[in-house]
Amino acid sequence: MRITKEGNVVVEGRDKDQINRGGEKVAAEEVENHLLAHPDIHDAAMVSMPDPFLGERSCAFVIAKGNNKPAPHVLKSFLRERGLAAFKIPDRIEWIDAFPQTGVGKVSKKALRELAATHTANNVKKRSENHGNPYYSCISNAKHTRFTRK
Repeated sequence: MRITKEGNVVVEGRDKDQINRGGEKVAAEEVENHLLAHPDIHDAAMVSMPDPFLGERSCAFVIAKGNNKPAPHVLKSFLRERGLAAFKIPDRIEWIDAFPQTGVGKVSKKALRELAATHTANNVKKRSENHGNPYYSCISNAKHTRFTRK
């Protein structure tokens, strides 16, 4: 619970662990469990990141078991081979050394969402600057790069 500057009381619950990707609901835990089946992954956490077109996209943060860190396209192929629906495949996969922790030692998905959002905002800014048109932002995924009006 928190109080806003205007004096309103806002009741906050646990952060959602479901991603709404263009109307399709993705359970983060399901994708994390599939990622954990990969022999080179020690731990995984998937969070949402803002997207102007779909509302939310997904970003999986993964910790390697050893020194081998397969490329994102290899991990995405692994997930497809396991029968995961295309809309559930993470839009982005980031290797990370350790997850940020909450005060009680749990993975801080809030901090991971902030990290994913910051990274996304920086990439959109850089890409739109590279294309020289401030009225368009670039949305990129593994197969396509698409421009949308802001």
